[in-house]
Amino acid sequence: VQLQASGGGLVQAGASLRLSCAASGLPFSTYSVGWFRLAPGKEREFVAAIRWTSTYYVDSVKGRFTISRDNAKNTVYLQMDSLKPEDTAVYFCAAVPFRLSVFAPNNYNYWGQGTQVTVSS
Repeated sequence: VQLQASGGGLVQAGASLRLSCAASGLPFSTYSVGWFRLAPGKEREFVAAIRWTSTYYVDSVKGRFTISRDNAKNTVYLQMDSLKPEDTAVYFCAAVPFRLSVFAPNNYNYWGQGTQVTVSS
């Protein structure tokens, strides 16, 4: 099983990025996918998740980030708009079986390698 996260970069505040998480080796359509982020000096934080067609977001990104999935491509996307310096972090995607909560990091079976997002002010 492999999750490949990509799409990070260095942008200015207010800009947009789209992260991708491509999965292989698992029955993708039966898994929820979440995005977490890890910033220096902070704990890992849940950012967003998609379970079937239901989506979930941390309050700080609601209205700015949109998570979506394309099961035909085994890929989940995180569209990040109106980026802020406080969004700077390494972003990880992870997969969890549908029956488990998307909010608990320990529920996730598989993790990608992370992609760096840096937002300058």
